Amino acid sequence: MKKINLFLLLLFLTARLTHAQTDNGVFRMDEFRDPQKREIVHIPDVNGYHALKCDFHQHTVFSDGQVWPGVRVQEAWREGMDVIAITDHIEHHRHSGDVIDNQNRSYEIATDLAAEANLILIKGSEITRSTPPGHFNAIFNGDASGYITDRDGNEKDKAAIMKAAEQDAFIFWNHPGWKADQIEGSYEWLKLVDELEKEKILDGIEVFNGFSFHKKALDWCVDKDLTVMGSTDMHNLMGYTYQLGAYIHRTMTLVFAMDRTAASVREALEAGRTVAWSSKYIAGKEEHVRNLFEACVEVGRPYYSQEKKNGNGAGTNYYEIKNNSDLYFELVLKAGEGTKRIVLYPESSQILTANTGQKSLTYEVVSTFIRSDQHLVVDFPLDHF
Repeated sequence: MKKINLFLLLLFLTARLTHAQTDNGVFRMDEFRDPQKREIVHIPDVNGYHALKCDFHQHTVFSDGQVWPGVRVQEAWREGMDVIAITDHIEHHRHSGDVIDNQNRSYEIATDLAAEANLILIKGSEITRSTPPGHFNAIFNGDASGYITDRDGNEKDKAAIMKAAEQDAFIFWNHPGWKADQIEGSYEWLKLVDELEKEKILDGIEVFNGFSFHKKALDWCVDKDLTVMGSTDMHNLMGYTYQLGAYIHRTMTLVFAMDRTAASVREALEAGRTVAWSSKYIAGKEEHVRNLFEACVEVGRPYYSQEKKNGNGAGTNYYEIKNNSDLYFELVLKAGEGTKRIVLYPESSQILTANTGQKSLTYEVVSTFIRSDQHLVVDFPLDHF
């Protein structure tokens, strides 16, 4: 009987593995993921602030998305998010023949579900103007039903945004590089955007939109002290687009907040304490990227020293360098004598070697951006051990 039971068990496992194979024979282990399991995205506290995982740009069937608002809540819960906003288009309702035209309805439907899932749901809307100037997200806004929907003319563009500003919304410019290769002048610092920034109405810019990196936007955020944002702008199912796996999370804004509350999220956004994260890359102002890196990466004491053979020249010290987060860091040596390239995968460690007698090693973290053409540079002191 035991042999029969063992045979049935092996038969079952073989059937499961066969089902999990792709056409090229590679096993897809995501077939075994439990849909009821919430993933934990590990980001340590940064200078005493909680690193909240946030997505402030998503769509549902109440504009041009493909899913019900509750699905956005379920996805966010499963994928380890802390804060989401559903930002359906004010002016664009693809499913109006089947779904009521109500600019507030997606938020209303998702509110209780988000509370039950311990997610912070922020009210939001996307003000959808012709490109240029393009699209703007208003979050922490009020009743969106009275927004101007006429999309013709610069003055009316500004008037639509002013409706959100009058409600004390936090307003950011979405994907400013969208259609840059199709519409001349669409990826420039525009007159309307300049007016909004000078009048303190524009609060931030989306640097990452899905897997798109709008590099000029990062420079504008740095130079004009605007908040760096990263969002999915998701219309379809999240898993269908992202193929989420061990090293790929949805694009998000990491918000460094005092508490896990909507009020603390708002305060952090206004203070600009954010970093945008997409795939293997993070982008933000140098202060916040550096603080995040230092919170995630540590170098221990040398655990082994090797003298140079024959006693000539410098010896070698061996260190363990750890990544205590789910971020990905790639480092390239810029100064000093040591390991030339280090790849720190999420929740992993590597061996770092350095010639003895040095005070420090300097690395460029090429998976980070603090300007469009500049990566974070870090020093690892070696003489304090």
